[in-house]
Amino acid sequence: MTQAPYGVMAEFKTPDALLAAVRSAKRAGYTRFDAYSPFPLPDLAEELGVRTTVIPWIAFVAGLIGAGLQYGAQYWMNAVDYPLNVGGRPLDSWPAFIPATLIVAILWAGAATLIGLLLILRLPRLHHPVFAVHGFERASNDRFFLCILGDDPLFEDNETRGFLEAQSPMIVREVPACG
Repeated sequence: MTQAPYGVMAEFKTPDALLAAVRSAKRAGYTRFDAYSPFPLPDLAEELGVRTTVIPWIAFVAGLIGAGLQYGAQYWMNAVDYPLNVGGRPLDSWPAFIPATLIVAILWAGAATLIGLLLILRLPRLHHPVFAVHGFERASNDRFFLCILGDDPLFEDNETRGFLEAQSPMIVREVPACG
């Protein structure tokens, strides 16, 4: 029994060639593909539909929750649980609570951003089928890759390979599925 491939991958020498291939794949109707580049390409991210607009909201909400919890904890400890009247100052002295509240808000926002990014990017990922492709390690140096996934509705092994070969890549390889 032959296992269906994870996809078909083309290797390009320049970012412009990769971007043109991605646009061609979209025009051809492919919807399930991914691109790999050694550095961020804003136009490519836009073509792929990558959206990172949720990250600032995660940080903002986590910062608010952290600040609220910290302020509430300080209020409860100083005004309710163990009230100490020092020099006639009010028990709920909000200016004294601000520095710790800001520090905890920043800590929560940073931790939530890290956790949110790891979840969104599905990291850490110790294995991915594209790691098995010969030469893929150059994706972190000087090569650009486009992989059309096997679960794309238009994916037919030979037709997809022919489509990618028409984009003038350096080479087209099959990405084996994980066993």
